[in-house]
Amino acid sequence: MSDIEKVYPAGLAGEIEKPIPNPGIEPHRLRMTDKSEKHAKTAEKQISAMFFVSVIGAFIAIWGFVAFPIMDGDLSATRNNTLWMGVGMALSLFGIGFGAVHWAKTLMPDAEVSEPRHQARSPDESRAAAVEIIKMADGESGFSRRKLIRRSLYGALAVFPVPAIVIFGDLGPVVGDSLKHTMWKEGVRLTKDPTGIPIKASEVTIGSVFHVIPEGLSDLDHKLEEKAKAAVLLVRVNPSDLNEDPEKAGWSYDGIVAYSKICTHVGCPVSLYEQHTHHLLCPCHQSTFDLANHCEVIFGPASRPLPQLPIAVDAEGYLIAQRDFDQPVGPSFWDIRK
Repeated sequence: MSDIEKVYPAGLAGEIEKPIPNPGIEPHRLRMTDKSEKHAKTAEKQISAMFFVSVIGAFIAIWGFVAFPIMDGDLSATRNNTLWMGVGMALSLFGIGFGAVHWAKTLMPDAEVSEPRHQARSPDESRAAAVEIIKMADGESGFSRRKLIRRSLYGALAVFPVPAIVIFGDLGPVVGDSLKHTMWKEGVRLTKDPTGIPIKASEVTIGSVFHVIPEGLSDLDHKLEEKAKAAVLLVRVNPSDLNEDPEKAGWSYDGIVAYSKICTHVGCPVSLYEQHTHHLLCPCHQSTFDLANHCEVIFGPASRPLPQLPIAVDAEGYLIAQRDFDQPVGPSFWDIRK
């Protein structure tokens, strides 16, 4: 007994095993835009209007970004910036989306066709016929013929990415000379983050790690921007473990070294220290730096070592900077433009 006979009565089993006839393609029904050129023109104007809405939305997003710059402590500016940028980008995206869907539903061919598909390369005659079909589809869709739709779509697609370009162009610190200079200069004391208390060399024991900022940072109006460049990790190791560059031999003090806290990959804060291996780890993408060997990259996507801050000790025993970093801090792409 077959599996079908086990489930269905004997009289129905034979009917079930018969192949179901192909119902074929449903007859094509003409739309109003197929019957009337007046309706087709109306649909064309509606589609173009949606594309123009997309353009307007992109300009609204740009306006919101420029008119309401985000400032520390000003929640209303942040709220308005987010609101108008969100509204603008939504209009821009939905304008293109709704316009394309309306175009497909009203003006593009909607007749269903069934064609065989071949795995191997088709003959030249079939390939030539395919090119003709594409040209015919272009004519039927009206893309080449309906200039209003085509031009408005080009405009919408051209303007749509502009808000993203404006926003991404404003991310990160200002490029150029601003990255080559931080608050560190000769005589500036190293202080604990976030208290701002100066650090004496005698307080730094072997294996200890201090998150450090320049003295006076808390008094600045734009302290977050300066901290993003000047943040430092201070570590003390056994001086015999340090493999110092001869040109930088005087940059440390009795095994105490200071390196930029800003990862040279994408700018995340390097914050994990493994005492036994002297490795510094960035938790974002696992870039690993060897503190005992000039903070060279030993693993991960970072492309260059962490910049070192030359340090010394003043007459009162406090750690001070000899000068600023010898190279720009942070990822290399921050300093692409000069």
